[in-house]
Amino acid sequence: MLNKAAKNQMENSNLIVILRTFSAAETRKFRKWLLSPAHNQREDIVQLYDYLVSNNHLEHDKFLRKERLFSKVFPEQPFDGAYLRQVVFFLMKALEEFLTYEESRQDEVRRRLDLARVYRQRQLDKLYQKTIRQAEEMQAEALHKNAYFLRNEYLLQREQYAFLSEKQKQRAMPLNLTEMSEALDRSFVADKLRQACLMLAHQTVYKVEYDMRLLEEVLQYAEQKQWLDEPAIGMYYYVYKSATDRENSQHFEQLKARILEHGHLFPHSEARDIYLMAINYCIARMNAGAEVYIREAFELYRRGFEQRILIENETISRWTFLNAVINALSLAEFEWAESFIENYQNYLEDVHKENFVHFSRALVYYEKRDYSKAMLLLNTADYNDILINLRSKALLMKMFYEQDMYDSLESLLEATRTYMTRKKVMGYHKAFFSNLLQLTRKLLRLNPYDVEQKAKLREEILQANPLTPKERNWLLEQLSRK
Repeated sequence: MLNKAAKNQMENSNLIVILRTFSAAETRKFRKWLLSPAHNQREDIVQLYDYLVSNNHLEHDKFLRKERLFSKVFPEQPFDGAYLRQVVFFLMKALEEFLTYEESRQDEVRRRLDLARVYRQRQLDKLYQKTIRQAEEMQAEALHKNAYFLRNEYLLQREQYAFLSEKQKQRAMPLNLTEMSEALDRSFVADKLRQACLMLAHQTVYKVEYDMRLLEEVLQYAEQKQWLDEPAIGMYYYVYKSATDRENSQHFEQLKARILEHGHLFPHSEARDIYLMAINYCIARMNAGAEVYIREAFELYRRGFEQRILIENETISRWTFLNAVINALSLAEFEWAESFIENYQNYLEDVHKENFVHFSRALVYYEKRDYSKAMLLLNTADYNDILINLRSKALLMKMFYEQDMYDSLESLLEATRTYMTRKKVMGYHKAFFSNLLQLTRKLLRLNPYDVEQKAKLREEILQANPLTPKERNWLLEQLSRK
């Protein structure tokens, strides 16, 4: 049950939540919308809106208490909760209509098609033909050639079919049924392949199984129709083939070629997904021991950041940020890693920025063998992210071992085990860090003169799963030095 304070405030209402996302330009445009009699004829709605968007009222809950808000907007009237709810309702309705209109403006082709349909229904043939030609010209000049583009190709053919079929009743005319059918097929194949790639990426991370019905038929149909040169089809065809047939490197080569040639033909968010799918393929190959893909991933990261593809809404995912640093350091690209941390740190969310920048810098110092600076950073850090905390402890383990600080290492191993139990680290991460702790402890206590014991530990390291290639190689390298 809501307490009295919550009932008297509206800061969590849908209206306030949406208005808080508005840019200055959107705030101005919506006010003009409200002032138009075609969209709104109530002055009280404008009054409420003006109050909400003025003087940072949206940012402070005290201004959103219902009684205070009502007294400021309607100073001559006694408080009336029912009336306020009515004004809020109509303002929200106007806001939704505005947002819908603004979204529809993003696709001029479909707006032209809507207008053409109106002219067709009114039997205004000349206006219809002119509008359809405009839609075709806009479609031909479209910047993006993704599945949405192919859907518009089909909608164009469908609208033209509707016009021609009506005219055929008056006189014999050829219909565009073949063109409409092929446009529909292309649209479906492109959408199906993209959906399959998204499902595959999701089930890999979350260990779920999706029923990808018709997919084999779609793959064969795309090959048979020789549609792989269509950007929206070829791109996702090779994303899927790369992910499901990893050993065939030709699939990735084809994907890489299409990213370079056609990447700009996809909207930003979609291009970002494609880059991340390609990077994930490289990571999978790296984890299988194919070190050549470390460089492939690095080039994708570098290009993705240079072209701002891996930046979305002025934000970089913290894990993408860290993985880019780790990848660069694996190639001893120290200058790039340091420059990246410095130049891109402000794209991290504020809540994660300090932790991830701090740890990334410690990684650079470690890889450059500047242990004193790396340890100083890690020992003075207070990481609130569990995984970063565990990664920092793993990095300290390596440095303690490499500098023969065995007492410190023993204490850290036990402290990390206790931390994992207390924090209830689960799943893959628990198994990975448990393996690393156990194998490091065995390495520490190994008798260097016992050949049989060394061989047994080597086999354990090789068979340990999960364990990243980087950690496996470090353990094997330390074992060889015993």
